[in-house]
Amino acid sequence: MEESKGNASAPPPAETLQQPSRRKLLKTASVAAAGAATVIGAPFIRNARAAETTVWKIQTSWPAGVGLTTFKNWCSTIKEKTGGELEFKGFAAKEVVGDFELLDGVRNGVLEGMNSFCVYWVGKIPATAFLSSYLMGMRYPHEWDIFFYSKGGNELAREIYAKQGLYWVGRVHHGPNIIHSKKPIRTIEDFKGLKLRVPGGMIAEGFAAIGARTTLLPGGEVFAALEKGTVDAADYTGPAVNWDLGFQQVTKYIWTGPPGLESIYQPVDLMDLVVRMDVWNKLSPKMKVWLDDEVQVYSNQHFGAIQKADLEAWGKFTKQGIQINRLPAEDLPKFQKVAVPIWFKWANKDKDAARVFKLQLDLMESPTLGYVTPDMYKGLKLDL
Repeated sequence: MEESKGNASAPPPAETLQQPSRRKLLKTASVAAAGAATVIGAPFIRNARAAETTVWKIQTSWPAGVGLTTFKNWCSTIKEKTGGELEFKGFAAKEVVGDFELLDGVRNGVLEGMNSFCVYWVGKIPATAFLSSYLMGMRYPHEWDIFFYSKGGNELAREIYAKQGLYWVGRVHHGPNIIHSKKPIRTIEDFKGLKLRVPGGMIAEGFAAIGARTTLLPGGEVFAALEKGTVDAADYTGPAVNWDLGFQQVTKYIWTGPPGLESIYQPVDLMDLVVRMDVWNKLSPKMKVWLDDEVQVYSNQHFGAIQKADLEAWGKFTKQGIQINRLPAEDLPKFQKVAVPIWFKWANKDKDAARVFKLQLDLMESPTLGYVTPDMYKGLKLDL
């Protein structure tokens, strides 16, 4: 009994003590390594409950060129980035529906989303006139980002599109628009009697106010209109896309704003990504956050690709013998005088338009920008 008692109280062999500790350590290290591998090797946000890939058909307003290439390349990355949870099938302008039918095409279920120019919908949604730049308004991309991300513009845009059964995911930066013409345009007076293609809205009214005979056409029809002489001149995006569309074949002149302001009427020609509300609501909360961020990625890629191509395209036009004319800086106040009453007219088309413009007016009047002073709109009021 004494021997048995003594053996029971004796410490266990060293290897018996060490074995459980070693096993526990190896198990802990194994779990940690697996976790690390998961974090490092899994950039996807795949929803484990998703049984199959959700496919969205999205049509852009780009008919050709660097804009279309960039859009389709971006669409092709979505499936891999989401681990197969979501896929975008990208279509060029008019591939599924007409360019000006995009809004209805998405609402009616022909498409899940669109990547269009916001200003195309001013006839149906007046507030969209203020979701992209307009004559003598905010002039640089960062100013628009202040509006969207610091002044509540993004939330207001979503509220407005929700009334159409749509979800505004976010803005997409593009670049300034320029005008190609068969006749030289050097001053504001040269627009008198000029048959000019414009995208509509405040821009059309602004040029009409200085004497131009304006025509509304989608981008895909601009070349034919210039070629046939239906118009003498046409506004459309920047030099790279316009070169790819062949505008140098049917015009001899380019008109831009003064140095430092490439365009006075659409210096920041914004696009957007808009999807149908029902398909947006089917996304997981995590996917919604991801897609919101991903539009920023696309916007950066799009803006960078457009600017790079534009810089390269200018030389092509000059080599082709195209003459580039800039607006004299002294003509800017003339355009400003024309623009301000048009701002207020469009802002008062409905309450939403007034709300959006009020945010922008406050910003343009602030010391941050200083483009507007109260005397410029004396006697004009917003119907809020």
